[in-house]
Amino acid sequence: MATENATMAITKWGLDPTHSEIHFKVKHLMITTVTGSFNSFTVSAETENNDFSGAKISFSADTASVDTGNEQRDGHLKSADFFDAEKFPKMYFTSTGYAKKGDEYVLTGDLTIKEVTKAVTLNVEFGGVAKDPWGNTKAGFTLSGKINRKDFGLNWNAVTEAGGVLVSEEVKILAEIQLVEQQ
Repeated sequence: MATENATMAITKWGLDPTHSEIHFKVKHLMITTVTGSFNSFTVSAETENNDFSGAKISFSADTASVDTGNEQRDGHLKSADFFDAEKFPKMYFTSTGYAKKGDEYVLTGDLTIKEVTKAVTLNVEFGGVAKDPWGNTKAGFTLSGKINRKDFGLNWNAVTEAGGVLVSEEVKILAEIQLVEQQ
């Protein structure tokens, strides 16, 4: 009796940019938090199932699209002190794993900023899959995690009068991502 190899269909997903956002939060003077975002980014995924476990996920952001609501600060972040957007116009993430852990998911992967690649782990709340009024199939995710900016060569800082630092090394990452199934 012949056995047939059953192959699962791979579903491709792309970013719905009007319903997605990526933010970061960094302590300033260690007393307040500054929030920023990337206004130009893309996310894609390939999966064989409805809960996205085992999905292959990739992300890139234009470093020149960094936006903190302050033009002077944004210019500094785009400079060689931080992202060096002219020399390194993009940052990248490629997943190495996406698995269910309790009621949530954990996304692991390699993040590359300024040609420095480090493994990162993000917590993911999978919002589910739904059809919009126009018949498009959408999937929603809330992601959170943290990185140390110095791990990626974002080393600039200044010492305050009291001996503290101006900008924390820890960067919190928060994202709301909506994907749309590609036809």
